[in-house]
Amino acid sequence: MTAATTTMTAPRPTLEELVDRVIDAIFGLDDTIQPLTSPARAIHEARRLRQSGDLDRALAVFTDLDLSVATEGERRWAHAEFLDLCRRRFHGEDAVVYRPGTGRAAVLTDHVEVDAGTLEVRAVLGMRWRPGKLVSQRSLRGLRPLAKDAAP
Repeated sequence: MTAATTTMTAPRPTLEELVDRVIDAIFGLDDTIQPLTSPARAIHEARRLRQSGDLDRALAVFTDLDLSVATEGERRWAHAEFLDLCRRRFHGEDAVVYRPGTGRAAVLTDHVEVDAGTLEVRAVLGMRWRPGKLVSQRSLRGLRPLAKDAAP
């Protein structure tokens, strides 16, 4: 009687699992310390949603993202991804960016139905504001156009 030999191979990880491993290696994440909803993984999820064409859900990821536990690199990465996503989503609209601090930003547009000088929050990163909130333009300093080619 001869014994049949079979090679046992583990299932291959998915592309998303491999990308998560790369992100963990870059930012030094350890699953025993960091929760699975780390800032790096949330940013990766927003990128995945953007690439699939679901810009509104990708912005929702940034709305709920807590950057208080993020590294400086993750904050810069989140900010860059957030602005790129907003430029794609609000292309052609006269949107402005408000940045009150590192890792915090909001994209606003004119809301003429209420009053001239009133802005509507359209997207947020690391702030308590929610999309749809109305704010006075006079109370905000340092507003900049969202479009790169627009004059300040």
